[in-house]
Amino acid sequence: MRSILYRGLLVLFVLGIALWTLWPTFRYYTLSPSERQSLSAEYISKLKKQALNLGLDLQGGMYMVLEVDKSKLTEEEAKGAEDRALEIIRNRIDQWGVAEPVIQKTEEGRIILQLPGVLERERAQELIGKTALLEFKLVADQKVLEQTIKNIDDVLQKIWKGDTTKTYLTDIIVTYQGGVAVREVDAAKFIEIINLPEVQAVIPPDYQFLFGRTTETQDGEKIRPIYLVKKEPELTGATLKSARHTIYQGQDPAYAGKPIVEIHFDKKGATKFAFVTGANIGKQLAIVLDSVVQSAPVIEERIPTGDAIIRGNFTIDEAKELAIILRAGALPAPIKIVEERTVGATLGKDSIEKGLKAFLIGFIIVVVFMLIYYKLAGLIADLALLLNTIFILAVMVALKATLTLPGMAGLILTVGMAVDANVLIFERIREELRAGKSVKAAVEAGFAKATITILDANLTTLIAALVLLRFGTGPIKGFGTVLSIGILSNFFTAIFASKIVFDYLVNVKKIEKLSI
Repeated sequence: MRSILYRGLLVLFVLGIALWTLWPTFRYYTLSPSERQSLSAEYISKLKKQALNLGLDLQGGMYMVLEVDKSKLTEEEAKGAEDRALEIIRNRIDQWGVAEPVIQKTEEGRIILQLPGVLERERAQELIGKTALLEFKLVADQKVLEQTIKNIDDVLQKIWKGDTTKTYLTDIIVTYQGGVAVREVDAAKFIEIINLPEVQAVIPPDYQFLFGRTTETQDGEKIRPIYLVKKEPELTGATLKSARHTIYQGQDPAYAGKPIVEIHFDKKGATKFAFVTGANIGKQLAIVLDSVVQSAPVIEERIPTGDAIIRGNFTIDEAKELAIILRAGALPAPIKIVEERTVGATLGKDSIEKGLKAFLIGFIIVVVFMLIYYKLAGLIADLALLLNTIFILAVMVALKATLTLPGMAGLILTVGMAVDANVLIFERIREELRAGKSVKAAVEAGFAKATITILDANLTTLIAALVLLRFGTGPIKGFGTVLSIGILSNFFTAIFASKIVFDYLVNVKKIEKLSI
Protein backbone atom coordinates (compact mmCIF):
# COMPACT_ATOMS: atom_id res chain seq x y z
CA MET A 1 0.00 0.00 0.00
CA ARG A 2 2.78 2.45 0.96
CA SER A 3 4.67 1.53 -2.18
CA ILE A 4 1.63 2.36 -4.34
CA LEU A 5 1.22 5.71 -2.55
CA TYR A 6 4.88 6.67 -3.06
CA ARG A 7 4.86 5.64 -6.71
CA GLY A 8 1.58 7.49 -7.28
CA LEU A 9 2.97 10.64 -5.68
CA LEU A 10 6.07 10.35 -7.87
CA VAL A 11 3.95 10.21 -11.03
CA LEU A 12 1.83 13.17 -9.84
CA PHE A 13 5.01 15.11 -9.04
CA VAL A 14 6.44 14.45 -12.49
CA LEU A 15 3.10 15.36 -14.05
CA GLY A 16 3.02 18.63 -12.08
CA ILE A 17 6.54 19.52 -13.26
CA ALA A 18 5.58 18.67 -16.84
CA LEU A 19 2.43 20.84 -16.78
CA TRP A 20 4.37 23.71 -15.19
CA THR A 21 7.00 23.38 -17.95
CA LEU A 22 4.33 23.39 -20.65
CA TRP A 23 2.36 26.35 -19.30
CA PRO A 24 4.43 29.04 -21.16
CA THR A 25 3.98 27.05 -24.38
CA PHE A 26 0.21 26.93 -23.95
CA ARG A 27 0.10 30.59 -22.95
CA TYR A 28 2.32 31.84 -25.79
CA TYR A 29 0.64 29.94 -28.62
CA THR A 30 -2.89 30.82 -27.44
CA LEU A 31 -2.32 34.58 -27.15
CA SER A 32 -4.89 36.49 -29.17
CA PRO A 33 -3.76 39.42 -31.37
CA SER A 34 -5.32 41.90 -28.90
CA GLU A 35 -3.45 40.26 -25.99
CA ARG A 36 -0.17 40.48 -27.89
CA GLN A 37 -0.72 44.21 -28.34
CA SER A 38 -1.66 44.82 -24.71
CA LEU A 39 1.20 42.81 -23.18
CA SER A 40 4.72 44.19 -22.98
CA ALA A 41 7.28 43.09 -25.57
CA GLU A 42 9.57 41.97 -22.74
CA TYR A 43 6.89 39.65 -21.30
CA ILE A 44 6.10 38.14 -24.72
CA SER A 45 9.80 37.67 -25.44
CA LYS A 46 10.28 35.91 -22.11
CA LEU A 47 7.24 33.72 -22.78
CA LYS A 48 8.57 32.79 -26.21
CA LYS A 49 11.95 31.78 -24.78
CA GLN A 50 10.21 29.43 -22.34
CA ALA A 51 7.83 27.99 -24.94
CA LEU A 52 8.35 25.03 -27.24
CA ASN A 53 10.50 25.96 -30.25
CA LEU A 54 8.88 25.36 -33.62
CA GLY A 55 10.97 24.51 -36.65
CA LEU A 56 11.26 26.45 -39.90
CA ASP A 57 8.50 24.39 -41.51
CA LEU A 58 6.04 25.16 -38.70
CA GLN A 59 6.60 28.78 -37.70
CA GLY A 60 8.01 30.11 -40.97
CA GLY A 61 11.47 31.53 -41.46
CA MET A 62 14.35 31.84 -43.87
CA TYR A 63 16.41 29.25 -45.70
CA MET A 64 19.60 30.35 -47.43
CA VAL A 65 22.51 28.75 -49.22
CA LEU A 66 25.60 30.95 -49.00
CA GLU A 67 28.89 30.87 -50.88
CA VAL A 68 32.14 32.60 -50.00
CA ASP A 69 33.48 34.67 -52.91
CA LYS A 70 37.17 33.69 -52.93
CA SER A 71 37.97 35.30 -56.29
CA LYS A 72 40.04 38.10 -54.70
CA LEU A 73 41.75 35.95 -52.08
CA THR A 74 45.26 34.58 -52.42
CA GLU A 75 45.71 30.83 -52.37
CA GLU A 76 46.86 31.03 -48.78
CA GLU A 77 43.95 33.26 -47.73
CA ALA A 78 41.43 30.99 -49.46
CA LYS A 79 42.38 28.03 -47.27
CA GLY A 80 39.70 27.53 -44.66
CA ALA A 81 37.79 30.67 -45.73
CA GLU A 82 34.46 28.78 -45.56
CA ASP A 83 35.18 27.55 -42.03
CA ARG A 84 36.07 31.06 -40.83
CA ALA A 85 32.98 32.51 -42.52
CA LEU A 86 30.81 29.79 -40.97
CA GLU A 87 32.06 30.54 -37.47
CA ILE A 88 31.60 34.29 -37.89
CA ILE A 89 28.07 33.83 -39.27
CA ARG A 90 27.29 31.45 -36.40
CA ASN A 91 28.50 34.05 -33.90
CA ARG A 92 26.39 36.77 -35.49
CA ILE A 93 23.27 34.60 -35.63
CA ASP A 94 23.73 33.38 -32.04
CA GLN A 95 24.14 36.91 -30.75
CA TRP A 96 21.10 38.01 -32.77
CA GLY A 97 19.09 35.66 -30.55
CA VAL A 98 17.63 33.31 -33.21
CA ALA A 99 16.38 30.12 -31.53
CA GLU A 100 17.59 26.80 -32.96
CA PRO A 101 19.24 28.02 -36.16
CA VAL A 102 20.75 25.43 -38.48
CA ILE A 103 24.18 26.47 -39.78
CA GLN A 104 26.26 23.89 -41.60
CA LYS A 105 28.80 23.51 -44.38
CA THR A 106 28.11 21.30 -47.39
CA GLU A 107 30.63 19.08 -49.17
CA GLU A 108 30.75 21.66 -51.98
CA GLY A 109 31.97 24.30 -49.51
CA ARG A 110 28.69 26.18 -49.34
CA ILE A 111 26.96 27.20 -46.11
CA ILE A 112 23.35 26.24 -45.42
CA LEU A 113 21.49 28.54 -43.08
CA GLN A 114 18.02 28.01 -41.61
CA LEU A 115 16.54 30.73 -39.40
CA PRO A 116 13.22 29.70 -37.84
CA GLY A 117 10.89 32.60 -37.10
CA VAL A 118 13.02 35.14 -39.00
CA LEU A 119 10.96 36.83 -41.71
CA GLU A 120 12.89 40.13 -41.86
CA ARG A 121 14.72 39.31 -45.07
CA GLU A 122 16.69 42.53 -45.45
CA ARG A 123 17.86 42.58 -41.83
CA ALA A 124 19.03 38.98 -42.07
CA GLN A 125 20.89 39.60 -45.33
CA GLU A 126 22.57 42.69 -43.91
CA LEU A 127 23.60 40.92 -40.72
CA ILE A 128 25.02 37.92 -42.56
CA GLY A 129 26.74 39.63 -45.45
CA LYS A 130 28.17 42.73 -43.84
CA THR A 131 31.98 42.80 -43.96
CA ALA A 132 32.25 45.17 -40.96
CA LEU A 133 35.45 47.09 -41.68
CA LEU A 134 35.84 49.51 -38.78
CA GLU A 135 38.29 52.39 -39.19
CA PHE A 136 39.14 55.58 -37.35
CA LYS A 137 40.10 58.42 -39.71
CA LEU A 138 41.01 62.03 -39.05
CA VAL A 139 38.65 64.61 -40.55
CA ALA A 140 40.15 67.48 -42.53
CA ASP A 141 40.11 70.97 -40.99
CA GLN A 142 37.22 73.24 -41.93
CA LYS A 143 39.55 75.48 -43.97
CA VAL A 144 40.83 72.53 -45.99
CA LEU A 145 37.24 71.43 -46.66
CA GLU A 146 36.11 74.88 -47.76
CA GLN A 147 39.17 75.35 -50.00
CA THR A 148 38.62 71.91 -51.57
CA ILE A 149 34.96 72.71 -52.36
CA LYS A 150 36.02 76.03 -53.91
CA ASN A 151 38.69 74.29 -55.98
CA ILE A 152 36.17 71.73 -57.22
CA ASP A 153 33.72 74.41 -58.33
CA ASP A 154 36.56 76.30 -60.06
CA VAL A 155 37.38 73.11 -61.98
CA LEU A 156 33.73 72.61 -62.87
CA GLN A 157 33.58 76.19 -64.16
CA LYS A 158 36.46 75.40 -66.49
CA ILE A 159 34.97 72.08 -67.61
CA TRP A 160 31.49 73.43 -68.26
CA LYS A 161 32.69 76.89 -69.32
CA GLY A 162 30.22 78.75 -67.11
CA ASP A 163 27.17 76.79 -68.30
CA THR A 164 24.53 77.77 -65.70
CA THR A 165 22.33 74.77 -66.55
CA LYS A 166 24.94 72.43 -65.04
CA THR A 167 24.99 71.50 -61.37
CA TYR A 168 27.94 72.80 -59.33
CA LEU A 169 29.01 71.46 -55.97
CA THR A 170 27.88 74.56 -54.09
CA ASP A 171 24.42 74.19 -55.69
CA ILE A 172 23.74 70.94 -53.86
CA ILE A 173 25.72 71.39 -50.64
CA VAL A 174 23.94 72.57 -47.50
CA THR A 175 25.29 73.35 -44.06
CA TYR A 176 24.45 70.84 -41.34
CA GLN A 177 25.48 70.89 -37.66
CA GLY A 178 28.66 72.85 -38.35
CA GLY A 179 29.59 70.70 -41.33
CA VAL A 180 28.27 70.13 -44.81
CA ALA A 181 25.78 67.71 -46.29
CA VAL A 182 23.72 67.02 -49.41
CA ARG A 183 20.04 66.17 -49.68
CA GLU A 184 19.57 62.47 -50.24
CA VAL A 185 18.09 63.17 -53.67
CA ASP A 186 21.34 64.95 -54.62
CA ALA A 187 23.65 62.17 -53.38
CA ALA A 188 23.98 60.64 -56.87
CA LYS A 189 24.91 64.05 -58.36
CA PHE A 190 27.55 64.53 -55.66
CA ILE A 191 29.11 61.14 -56.43
CA GLU A 192 29.06 61.93 -60.17
CA ILE A 193 30.92 65.21 -59.60
CA ILE A 194 33.45 63.75 -57.19
CA ASN A 195 34.34 60.91 -59.56
CA LEU A 196 35.27 63.25 -62.43
CA PRO A 197 39.04 62.86 -63.08
CA GLU A 198 39.52 66.65 -63.13
CA VAL A 199 37.83 66.93 -59.74
CA GLN A 200 39.85 64.07 -58.25
CA ALA A 201 42.98 65.99 -59.23
CA VAL A 202 42.12 68.95 -56.95
CA ILE A 203 41.15 66.90 -53.91
CA PRO A 204 44.14 66.72 -51.51
CA PRO A 205 45.91 63.46 -52.39
CA ASP A 206 45.79 62.06 -48.86
CA TYR A 207 42.07 62.72 -48.45
CA GLN A 208 38.77 61.33 -49.69
CA PHE A 209 35.10 62.26 -49.38
CA LEU A 210 32.85 59.90 -47.41
CA PHE A 211 29.16 60.02 -46.68
CA GLY A 212 27.71 59.90 -43.21
CA ARG A 213 24.54 58.04 -42.25
CA THR A 214 21.29 59.31 -43.72
CA THR A 215 19.68 61.73 -41.27
CA GLU A 216 16.26 63.29 -41.16
CA THR A 217 16.07 67.00 -40.36
CA GLN A 218 13.35 68.62 -38.25
CA ASP A 219 11.56 69.45 -41.50
CA GLY A 220 11.45 65.78 -42.39
CA GLU A 221 14.01 66.12 -45.15
CA LYS A 222 16.55 63.33 -45.57
CA ILE A 223 20.13 64.45 -45.89
CA ARG A 224 23.56 62.81 -45.96
CA PRO A 225 26.45 64.50 -44.15
CA ILE A 226 29.71 64.72 -46.10
CA TYR A 227 33.16 64.34 -44.56
CA LEU A 228 36.58 64.96 -46.04
CA VAL A 229 38.73 62.41 -44.24
CA LYS A 230 42.25 61.04 -44.53
CA LYS A 231 42.52 57.96 -46.71
CA GLU A 232 44.77 56.09 -44.31
CA PRO A 233 43.07 55.15 -41.04
CA GLU A 234 44.75 56.00 -37.76
CA LEU A 235 43.38 52.81 -36.25
CA THR A 236 41.21 49.87 -37.35
CA GLY A 237 38.88 47.47 -35.59
CA ALA A 238 41.49 44.69 -35.71
CA THR A 239 42.42 45.35 -32.09
CA LEU A 240 38.84 45.63 -30.92
CA LYS A 241 38.28 43.70 -27.69
CA SER A 242 34.53 44.08 -27.15
CA ALA A 243 31.48 46.03 -28.29
CA ARG A 244 28.03 46.40 -26.78
CA HIS A 245 24.96 48.49 -27.40
CA THR A 246 23.61 50.72 -24.67
CA ILE A 247 21.85 54.04 -24.10
CA TYR A 248 23.87 57.27 -24.24
CA GLN A 249 24.16 58.93 -20.84
CA GLY A 250 26.74 61.56 -21.64
CA GLN A 251 26.55 65.35 -21.67
CA ASP A 252 25.67 65.90 -25.35
CA PRO A 253 21.91 66.68 -25.44
CA ALA A 254 21.75 65.76 -29.14
CA TYR A 255 22.27 62.09 -28.24
CA ALA A 256 20.61 61.97 -24.80
CA GLY A 257 18.64 58.74 -24.39
CA LYS A 258 19.66 57.44 -27.82
CA PRO A 259 21.19 54.03 -28.50
CA ILE A 260 24.95 53.96 -28.95
CA VAL A 261 27.65 51.33 -29.24
CA GLU A 262 30.43 51.18 -26.67
CA ILE A 263 33.71 49.70 -27.88
CA HIS A 264 36.83 48.68 -26.01
CA PHE A 265 40.29 48.05 -27.49
CA ASP A 266 42.79 45.51 -26.29
CA LYS A 267 46.10 46.61 -24.77
CA LYS A 268 47.79 47.17 -28.15
CA GLY A 269 44.78 49.02 -29.55
CA ALA A 270 44.40 51.11 -26.39
CA THR A 271 48.03 52.24 -26.66
CA LYS A 272 47.55 53.25 -30.29
CA PHE A 273 44.22 54.94 -29.50
CA ALA A 274 45.83 56.91 -26.67
CA PHE A 275 48.58 58.07 -29.04
CA VAL A 276 46.12 59.10 -31.78
CA THR A 277 43.82 61.00 -29.42
CA GLY A 278 46.76 62.62 -27.62
CA ALA A 279 48.35 63.86 -30.85
CA ASN A 280 45.13 65.25 -32.36
CA ILE A 281 43.32 67.09 -29.57
CA GLY A 282 40.79 69.53 -31.01
CA LYS A 283 40.42 67.60 -34.29
CA GLN A 284 37.52 65.45 -35.44
CA LEU A 285 38.06 61.69 -35.53
CA ALA A 286 35.62 59.93 -37.87
CA ILE A 287 34.43 56.47 -36.89
CA VAL A 288 33.96 54.75 -40.24
CA LEU A 289 32.15 51.46 -40.74
CA ASP A 290 32.25 49.99 -44.23
CA SER A 291 33.11 53.40 -45.74
CA VAL A 292 30.20 55.18 -44.04
CA VAL A 293 30.99 57.69 -41.29
CA GLN A 294 28.96 56.72 -38.24
CA SER A 295 29.99 59.73 -36.17
CA ALA A 296 32.84 62.22 -36.04
CA PRO A 297 33.35 63.48 -32.49
CA VAL A 298 35.91 66.15 -31.63
CA ILE A 299 38.83 64.79 -29.61
CA GLU A 300 38.72 66.78 -26.39
CA GLU A 301 41.47 64.98 -24.51
CA ARG A 302 43.81 62.04 -24.69
CA ILE A 303 41.94 58.77 -24.06
CA PRO A 304 44.32 56.27 -22.42
CA THR A 305 41.73 53.62 -21.52
CA GLY A 306 40.99 52.34 -25.02
CA ASP A 307 37.26 53.00 -24.54
CA ALA A 308 35.16 54.82 -27.13
CA ILE A 309 31.55 55.14 -28.21
CA ILE A 310 29.97 55.15 -31.66
CA ARG A 311 27.07 57.58 -31.95
CA GLY A 312 25.04 57.63 -35.11
CA ASN A 313 21.33 58.24 -34.49
CA PHE A 314 20.85 54.48 -34.34
CA THR A 315 17.64 52.68 -33.51
CA ILE A 316 18.06 50.14 -30.72
CA ASP A 317 18.01 47.31 -33.28
CA GLU A 318 20.65 49.00 -35.44
CA ALA A 319 22.89 49.58 -32.43
CA LYS A 320 22.46 45.97 -31.35
CA GLU A 321 23.28 44.62 -34.82
CA LEU A 322 26.32 46.89 -35.16
CA ALA A 323 27.64 45.64 -31.81
CA ILE A 324 27.07 42.05 -32.94
CA ILE A 325 28.94 42.59 -36.20
CA LEU A 326 31.86 44.27 -34.45
CA ARG A 327 32.09 41.53 -31.82
CA ALA A 328 31.81 38.68 -34.31
CA GLY A 329 34.52 40.12 -36.55
CA ALA A 330 34.86 40.68 -40.25
CA LEU A 331 34.15 38.07 -42.89
CA PRO A 332 37.24 36.77 -44.73
CA ALA A 333 35.57 37.56 -48.09
CA PRO A 334 32.19 38.71 -49.40
CA ILE A 335 29.32 36.26 -49.07
CA LYS A 336 27.03 35.49 -52.02
CA ILE A 337 23.48 34.25 -51.46
CA VAL A 338 23.14 31.37 -53.93
CA GLU A 339 19.65 30.29 -52.92
CA GLU A 340 17.05 31.81 -50.68
CA ARG A 341 13.61 30.70 -49.60
CA THR A 342 11.25 32.24 -47.12
CA VAL A 343 8.59 30.03 -45.52
CA GLY A 344 5.74 32.34 -44.68
CA ALA A 345 4.04 32.30 -41.31
CA THR A 346 0.74 31.42 -43.01
CA LEU A 347 2.20 28.28 -44.57
CA GLY A 348 3.69 27.33 -41.20
CA LYS A 349 0.32 27.85 -39.51
CA ASP A 350 -1.34 25.65 -42.10
CA SER A 351 1.24 22.91 -41.43
CA ILE A 352 0.59 23.14 -37.68
CA GLU A 353 -3.17 22.90 -38.14
CA LYS A 354 -2.90 19.87 -40.43
CA GLY A 355 -0.34 18.21 -38.17
CA LEU A 356 -2.51 18.74 -35.09
CA LYS A 357 -5.55 17.47 -36.97
CA ALA A 358 -3.67 14.28 -37.94
CA PHE A 359 -2.46 13.84 -34.36
CA LEU A 360 -5.92 14.32 -32.83
CA ILE A 361 -7.62 11.96 -35.30
CA GLY A 362 -4.99 9.28 -34.66
CA PHE A 363 -5.19 9.85 -30.91
CA ILE A 364 -9.02 9.62 -30.80
CA ILE A 365 -9.13 6.46 -32.96
CA VAL A 366 -6.60 4.75 -30.71
CA VAL A 367 -8.43 5.85 -27.54
CA VAL A 368 -11.81 4.58 -28.79
CA PHE A 369 -10.31 1.29 -29.98
CA MET A 370 -8.64 0.66 -26.63
CA LEU A 371 -11.85 1.45 -24.74
CA ILE A 372 -13.93 -0.90 -26.89
CA TYR A 373 -11.42 -3.75 -27.03
CA TYR A 374 -9.90 -3.65 -23.53
CA LYS A 375 -12.65 -1.84 -21.56
CA LEU A 376 -11.33 -0.69 -18.12
CA ALA A 377 -7.78 -1.70 -18.96
CA GLY A 378 -8.15 0.27 -22.17
CA LEU A 379 -9.09 3.36 -20.14
CA ILE A 380 -5.88 2.94 -18.10
CA ALA A 381 -3.90 2.66 -21.33
CA ASP A 382 -5.57 5.82 -22.65
CA LEU A 383 -4.58 7.73 -19.51
CA ALA A 384 -1.01 6.46 -19.92
CA LEU A 385 -1.14 7.64 -23.53
CA LEU A 386 -2.20 11.13 -22.48
CA LEU A 387 0.59 11.21 -19.85
CA ASN A 388 3.06 10.07 -22.48
CA THR A 389 2.14 12.94 -24.83
CA ILE A 390 2.41 15.52 -22.01
CA PHE A 391 5.79 14.17 -20.90
CA ILE A 392 7.22 14.16 -24.45
CA LEU A 393 6.29 17.81 -25.05
CA ALA A 394 7.52 18.84 -21.59
CA VAL A 395 10.89 17.14 -22.08
CA MET A 396 11.24 18.84 -25.47
CA VAL A 397 10.62 22.23 -23.85
CA ALA A 398 13.09 21.46 -21.05
CA LEU A 399 15.77 20.37 -23.56
CA LYS A 400 15.08 23.41 -25.79
CA ALA A 401 14.44 20.96 -28.64
CA THR A 402 12.67 22.07 -31.80
CA LEU A 403 9.39 20.57 -33.01
CA THR A 404 9.38 20.23 -36.78
CA LEU A 405 6.81 18.76 -39.17
CA PRO A 406 8.67 15.41 -39.22
CA GLY A 407 8.81 15.75 -35.42
CA MET A 408 5.02 15.85 -35.37
CA ALA A 409 5.07 12.65 -37.45
CA GLY A 410 7.37 11.18 -34.82
CA LEU A 411 4.88 12.21 -32.12
CA ILE A 412 2.04 10.45 -33.94
CA LEU A 413 4.24 7.36 -34.41
CA THR A 414 5.02 7.41 -30.68
CA VAL A 415 1.29 7.30 -29.89
CA GLY A 416 1.05 4.04 -31.80
CA MET A 417 4.15 2.62 -30.12
CA ALA A 418 2.84 3.56 -26.66
CA VAL A 419 -0.37 1.65 -27.30
CA ASP A 420 1.61 -1.28 -28.65
CA ALA A 421 3.34 -1.63 -25.27
CA ASN A 422 -0.02 -1.69 -23.47
CA VAL A 423 -1.42 -4.23 -25.94
CA LEU A 424 1.52 -6.56 -25.21
CA ILE A 425 0.93 -6.25 -21.45
CA PHE A 426 -2.82 -6.77 -21.69
CA GLU A 427 -2.52 -9.80 -23.96
CA ARG A 428 -0.07 -11.38 -21.51
CA ILE A 429 -2.50 -10.73 -18.66
CA ARG A 430 -5.31 -12.29 -20.68
CA GLU A 431 -3.19 -15.40 -21.30
CA GLU A 432 -2.47 -15.72 -17.59
CA LEU A 433 -6.15 -15.30 -16.74
CA ARG A 434 -7.12 -17.95 -19.29
CA ALA A 435 -4.53 -20.22 -17.68
CA GLY A 436 -6.59 -19.99 -14.47
CA LYS A 437 -4.43 -17.63 -12.44
CA SER A 438 -5.90 -15.06 -10.05
CA VAL A 439 -6.21 -11.43 -11.10
CA LYS A 440 -3.27 -10.41 -8.91
CA ALA A 441 -1.04 -13.21 -10.21
CA ALA A 442 -2.08 -12.56 -13.81
CA VAL A 443 -1.25 -8.85 -13.54
CA GLU A 444 2.15 -9.53 -11.99
CA ALA A 445 3.02 -12.19 -14.55
CA GLY A 446 1.65 -10.13 -17.44
CA PHE A 447 3.79 -7.08 -16.62
CA ALA A 448 6.87 -9.19 -15.85
CA LYS A 449 6.77 -11.14 -19.11
CA ALA A 450 5.74 -8.21 -21.33
CA THR A 451 8.40 -5.86 -19.95
CA ILE A 452 11.25 -7.88 -21.49
CA THR A 453 9.52 -7.99 -24.86
CA ILE A 454 8.75 -4.25 -24.78
CA LEU A 455 12.32 -3.49 -23.76
CA ASP A 456 13.76 -5.54 -26.64
CA ALA A 457 11.39 -4.06 -29.24
CA ASN A 458 11.87 -0.45 -28.18
CA LEU A 459 15.62 -0.72 -27.65
CA THR A 460 16.27 -1.40 -31.34
CA THR A 461 14.01 1.51 -32.32
CA LEU A 462 15.77 3.72 -29.78
CA ILE A 463 19.18 2.87 -31.30
CA ALA A 464 17.91 3.87 -34.75
CA ALA A 465 16.41 7.09 -33.33
CA LEU A 466 19.69 7.98 -31.59
CA VAL A 467 21.57 7.48 -34.87
CA LEU A 468 19.14 9.91 -36.56
CA LEU A 469 19.63 12.31 -33.67
CA ARG A 470 23.42 12.13 -33.86
CA PHE A 471 23.98 12.24 -37.60
CA GLY A 472 20.76 13.79 -38.92
CA THR A 473 20.20 17.47 -39.52
CA GLY A 474 17.16 19.73 -39.68
CA PRO A 475 13.87 17.79 -40.07
CA ILE A 476 15.57 14.37 -39.74
CA LYS A 477 17.10 15.40 -36.44
CA GLY A 478 13.70 16.70 -35.31
CA PHE A 479 12.14 13.33 -36.07
CA GLY A 480 14.89 11.50 -34.19
CA THR A 481 14.55 13.82 -31.19
CA VAL A 482 10.82 13.26 -30.75
CA LEU A 483 11.13 9.51 -31.33
CA SER A 484 13.94 9.14 -28.76
CA ILE A 485 12.09 11.10 -26.10
CA GLY A 486 8.85 9.26 -26.93
CA ILE A 487 10.39 5.82 -26.46
CA LEU A 488 11.89 6.71 -23.06
CA SER A 489 8.67 8.33 -21.93
CA ASN A 490 6.76 5.28 -23.11
CA PHE A 491 8.74 3.05 -20.73
CA PHE A 492 7.78 5.29 -17.85
CA THR A 493 4.07 5.59 -18.61
CA ALA A 494 3.25 2.12 -20.00
CA ILE A 495 5.26 0.05 -17.52
CA PHE A 496 5.61 2.21 -14.41
CA ALA A 497 2.53 4.50 -14.32
CA SER A 498 0.03 1.92 -15.65
CA LYS A 499 1.28 -0.67 -13.15
CA ILE A 500 0.41 1.67 -10.26
CA VAL A 501 -3.25 1.73 -11.29
CA PHE A 502 -3.38 -2.05 -11.67
CA ASP A 503 -1.67 -2.52 -8.28
CA TYR A 504 -4.23 -0.19 -6.71
CA LEU A 505 -7.14 -2.15 -8.17
CA VAL A 506 -5.67 -5.52 -7.19
CA ASN A 507 -4.14 -4.77 -3.78
CA VAL A 508 -6.34 -1.98 -2.43
CA LYS A 509 -9.71 -2.50 -4.11
CA LYS A 510 -9.20 -6.30 -4.06
CA ILE A 511 -11.02 -6.78 -7.38
CA GLU A 512 -11.65 -10.40 -8.31
CA LYS A 513 -12.50 -9.85 -11.95
CA LEU A 514 -10.52 -7.65 -14.28
CA SER A 515 -12.30 -5.81 -17.09
CA ILE A 516 -9.86 -6.49 -19.92
